[in-house]
Amino acid sequence: MPLIPATAARAAQLETALQRVIRGQQQAVRLAAVALLARGHLLIEGVPGVGKTTLAHAIARALNVGFQRVQFTSDMLPSDVLGTSIYSPVEQKFEFKPGPVFTNILLADELNRTTPKTQSALLEAMNEGQVTVDGRSYPLPQPFLVIATQNPVEHHGTYPLPESQLDRFLVRAHMSYPEAASEREILTGEAGAARLEEIRPVATADEVRAMQEEVTSVRVDDSLASYTLEIVRRTRESEYLSLGVSPRGSLMLYKAAQAMAYADGRSYATPDDFKSLAVPVLAHRVVVNARYSSTKKKTEQASDILRDIVESVPVPV
Repeated sequence: MPLIPATAARAAQLETALQRVIRGQQQAVRLAAVALLARGHLLIEGVPGVGKTTLAHAIARALNVGFQRVQFTSDMLPSDVLGTSIYSPVEQKFEFKPGPVFTNILLADELNRTTPKTQSALLEAMNEGQVTVDGRSYPLPQPFLVIATQNPVEHHGTYPLPESQLDRFLVRAHMSYPEAASEREILTGEAGAARLEEIRPVATADEVRAMQEEVTSVRVDDSLASYTLEIVRRTRESEYLSLGVSPRGSLMLYKAAQAMAYADGRSYATPDDFKSLAVPVLAHRVVVNARYSSTKKKTEQASDILRDIVESVPVPV
């Protein structure tokens, strides 16, 4: 059964709008769309200047929804993100002043530069779509998407994201240097941040919520569910990993595959959806065993191990 053409076209229009600005980063653009459609969150890694922040701005403009950017630093407090209660002499009571997290798209720029205490302030928001301050819970606007960035090269003055924080991100995307042709377009003003003003909204908040709901109806064959569980099982039994994929991880892969199929205009998921997303969805959820550490960065080691595991699992026909 095909998807509703007009609705499926919205997802394609979103990617097209993003690619006008973000050139040479097709995978990052597709993963951003997958995270949004699957009601997940996106972690972007890359050296400074490759367009991480521009991608977040472009998504907000293409959707015409609320957007807030928070530049994380070592002296930030949880209240700087969540908000705080302030006493009102007029009302003679405390009033809650919402923080920047009360938006649709939150850009957590250089999230690993703030302390673990402030990092953990986002856990409830990312997992439950609400925040609790002074014993009272406040729902967040929907749709709600956290796009966090971090520089994987510079480690001075940073606080590595703990496993519990990483597990909240649906996918991790890597933005590398663009190819020469794409960089030329950036130099000549045909792409990049200079073109942000030209992005026109392709969907409203209500339409995004409708798309997210339709994603859940994408059909996934039982054999693909078994395929997912087998990959996850092997990560837990691998001698190269001291921490395998959690049940949340297997659920995230399932949802991401549905979103990938929807973005392609299909009403059913295929093995390629799961296989292509296994590393972006699962690699940041595992911990490499110290006995098998190499000269490669930990993120690269985890990705290599995941690829080997995925290749070792028979693909359902």
